Amino acid sequence: MEHKPVQINRNNAVIHIQNLRKSFGALTVLNGVDIDVFQGENMAVLGRSGTGKSVLIKIISGLLKPDSGIVQVLGEEVDKLNAEELRALRLRIGFSFQNSALYDSMTVRENLEFPLVRNKPNLTRQEIDSAVEEVLDNVGLLQTINQMPAELSGGQRKRIGIARTLILKPEIMLYDEPTAGLDPITSVEINSLINEVREQYNTSAIVITHDLTCAKTTGNRIAILLDGRFLAQGTFEEVFAVDDERIKNFYNYNFTGDKVDY
Repeated sequence: MEHKPVQINRNNAVIHIQNLRKSFGALTVLNGVDIDVFQGENMAVLGRSGTGKSVLIKIISGLLKPDSGIVQVLGEEVDKLNAEELRALRLRIGFSFQNSALYDSMTVRENLEFPLVRNKPNLTRQEIDSAVEEVLDNVGLLQTINQMPAELSGGQRKRIGIARTLILKPEIMLYDEPTAGLDPITSVEINSLINEVREQYNTSAIVITHDLTCAKTTGNRIAILLDGRFLAQGTFEEVFAVDDERIKNFYNYNFTGDKVDY
C-alpha cells in the first residue's frame, strides 16, 4: 500500500457514544459507556472475553439496539434510523469479523465481487475486475484471486476478509479480534495491515481486542472495558502508567503470562 500521512481531526467525532446501556435479561453487559472516536483515529478497545466488546460494535453497526443512551455514527443516531437509512449507513461502515466470514463455495474473486455487485449493480465488468484487483493488491494477495478459501492460511483469510470490507471504501472500520487464533508473526502482519488501511483509505476504526500488542500497535488511543464501563482511556502509555491494580493485572497477564484473578 502507498503510505500517506493521516491527520486525526479531534473536532469531528465520527462515533459518539454517551451513557450507553445494554442488558440481556438479568445480565448487564454495558453500564454507562462513554466514548468518542475521531476522524482518522484508530481506537483500540481492550477487555477480557465476555466484557461486552463485541456487543459494543454490534450496537454501533445497528445489529443490536441499546437499552438507553446515545449512539451516533457519522452524525446519525443509529437506533432511530429506519431500515433503508440503516442500510445506507452500513455501506459506510466496514465490519471485519473474527472468523473472516468468507463464503467457502466461492473463490476469492467471487467473495470480493459479492458485496460490490449487490450494492452497486450498475458497475461494468471492467470496473468490477479493477476494484477486486486493486483491493487484493492493497492487502498483498493479488495472487490468490482464483483460489478457494480452504486453500488459504488463517492470515490470508483474515486479509481477504478485510479486503472484502474495503471494496466498498468504508469511512469507518470495525475490527472484531483481528489477531485471534493467529501465530505471532501473522499477528504482526495483520496489525501492520490495520495501520496501512487507515493510511491508504483514510478510515477511522474501532479495534476490539484482548491482545495488548495489537492494541499498542494499532491504537492511537486505547480504552479498557471492565464491568460494563470504560475503566481508562488514553494513549497506551497513559493508560498503563496508572496505579489501578485491575489495569496492572491486565497488563501483566498479557505480557508476562502470569495468571491473575479478576
